[in-house]
Amino acid sequence: MDMTKLHKIAAIPADGVGTEVVEATKQVLSALQERHPTFELEWHDFDWGTAYYEQHGRMMPEEGLDELRTMDAILFGAVGWPTVPDHITLWGLRLAVCQGLDQWANVRPVTFHPGVPSPIVDAHERELDWVVVRENSEGEYSGFGGRNFAGREGAGEVAVQSAVFTEAGCERIMRFAFDLARTRDRRKVSCVTKSNAQQYGMVLWDDVFARVAADYPDVETEKVLVDAMAAKFVLRPEDLSVVVASNLHADILSDLGSAMAGSLGLASSANLNPERRSPSMFEPVHGSAPDIAGQGVANPVGTFLSAALMLDHLGHPDEAGRLREAVDKALAADVRTRDIGGGATTRDVVEAVTAAL
Repeated sequence: MDMTKLHKIAAIPADGVGTEVVEATKQVLSALQERHPTFELEWHDFDWGTAYYEQHGRMMPEEGLDELRTMDAILFGAVGWPTVPDHITLWGLRLAVCQGLDQWANVRPVTFHPGVPSPIVDAHERELDWVVVRENSEGEYSGFGGRNFAGREGAGEVAVQSAVFTEAGCERIMRFAFDLARTRDRRKVSCVTKSNAQQYGMVLWDDVFARVAADYPDVETEKVLVDAMAAKFVLRPEDLSVVVASNLHADILSDLGSAMAGSLGLASSANLNPERRSPSMFEPVHGSAPDIAGQGVANPVGTFLSAALMLDHLGHPDEAGRLREAVDKALAADVRTRDIGGGATTRDVVEAVTAAL
């Protein structure tokens, strides 16, 4: 009996190096599929992004979300290009997909890979490994606000940007973080807050965390102000396991963690709809990098590891593990792009990871 599972995957390379790393990942996944034919990926390519915007006046078609809902998962590259303001490209595509498909849990592992130098002293000897869980649907990126009084003389314009915290939104991301902590060697959840200064939204965040934590007596907890957590990332990272934070706080802290691990080019992420009412989206954390786009030197590892998260989500943990092992073998053999101290091209990394499979 044919036990191969077919999955329909939307590929949205979008802008800059996104096109290069998504293509590289499709090649590696094809090689993995040939060696371990337990799954088959049916690719559906979407040309949305800045070039689409310049032609149509929008980043994606009006019916784009409906098209994506027919998919099993989405592999995303990167969005943004100097010819269009960043808030237009981000809200027009990536955030439109995340919010439109209610991908409310953003998971960003912080992984220290063999052969990759870290600015943290003795990082590899300390066995550092943690996960940032980001509330991905509301908070500081809710999109509530506006600009007004543009007709005033001088510097008279006013902009209002409101952070929105709902009890339901806080609770679901915190339960997700606690459930994730129960799968790890160290069962601990660190809650990031700023309730000393933000006395409404973040106090609600704290209150919900305390209530949810009571349902998980087997999980260790701590509450840390975001500025103190930034210091803790650097000074005591071995004390971290699962870090849950708001949209903005987790965005910043996860980038810090990736830099500590060697480069944002290594960082993976998953934008999940845990209830599976809509497809989830997997993307590298790095941006579109216009300065190196088209040169063939972009680091595809973050996208490879995002694809591993996608395989986990699709029910193929063994294949996801093989992909992660192949990446580590390539990095341990000093096949590294220039952002992590090497001279390898994107093609070199593809070939090394393919061979390591």
